[in-house]
Amino acid sequence: MRIVSGSYGGRPLKTLEGKITRPTSDKVRGAVFNMIGPYFDGGRVLDLFAGSGGLSIEAVSRGMTSAVLVEKNRKAQAVIAANIKMTKEASKFQLLKMEAARALKSLTGAFDLVFLDPPYAEEEIIKTIEELCERRLLSEEAMIVCETDKAVVLPEEAAGLGIWKQKIYGISKVTVYVR
Repeated sequence: MRIVSGSYGGRPLKTLEGKITRPTSDKVRGAVFNMIGPYFDGGRVLDLFAGSGGLSIEAVSRGMTSAVLVEKNRKAQAVIAANIKMTKEASKFQLLKMEAARALKSLTGAFDLVFLDPPYAEEEIIKTIEELCERRLLSEEAMIVCETDKAVVLPEEAAGLGIWKQKIYGISKVTVYVR
């Protein structure tokens, strides 16, 4: 795995062995960013189930200003830390070593781009979107990018946000919510 494009483009990403995380493939990550960007002019990223950190590192590589990565698994945290170090711009990243639900309670400020790829997709995604809205953690133009198994059916609307784009890539489905 590697960073697909931007200022870190081509640099290798470490991933976790086994089934603890499901890293987004280079192909799917590239397609996601072509769908939502592909490049940005600043903004904050939140990656609530960060895994290897590839999505949020890719977003910063493509022009987002900073990213908050949330991961509860210790082995995944070590992989994220190594991937952040690879960027040579560690000050742009904050790694929160905790569960997503706990992180949501401590976060402040608005995010422009949110990545959700939770282990229990449907119920976790809807609950998380509702809490993000309730806690006013989304900017007016925020995009929420959800990655699920292609069989998962997400509702057309959640907490005042609606599906803007949705595409299937192999076994994965990417759903983007906006206001």
